[in-house]
Amino acid sequence: MSMMGNVHAFQPRGRLMRRPRLLVEAARAGQSGWKRDRHLARALKSDQPLSEASVLARLYAEEQRLEDERRESAASYDLQRHVLLLIAILAETRAAMPQPVPAVAGSFFSAPGTASPAHP
Repeated sequence: MSMMGNVHAFQPRGRLMRRPRLLVEAARAGQSGWKRDRHLARALKSDQPLSEASVLARLYAEEQRLEDERRESAASYDLQRHVLLLIAILAETRAAMPQPVPAVAGSFFSAPGTASPAHP
């Protein structure tokens, strides 16, 4: 049996990341408990407000550092922190995605560039 069966590729916001399946599953399972206001500062080890782009950049950099430690079997590797960072990356990526605007039933309007064809 090859080790590749235990590696899972997932792609948060355009970045392909290959991580062990168990790490990815743990991060996905942790999404339901993610509270940005409480957990993001702990994941970043900072209370300073950051822009969306810099938050993701810091999360990716720290997660890559932990991934390198994991691969090297370093004594300093922290599995719980690694899972926390993957949860944060998934949550912040989801939050950064544009949200669809729900259609309001029965509303019809026409603005420049949004004209509808005439109804017979």
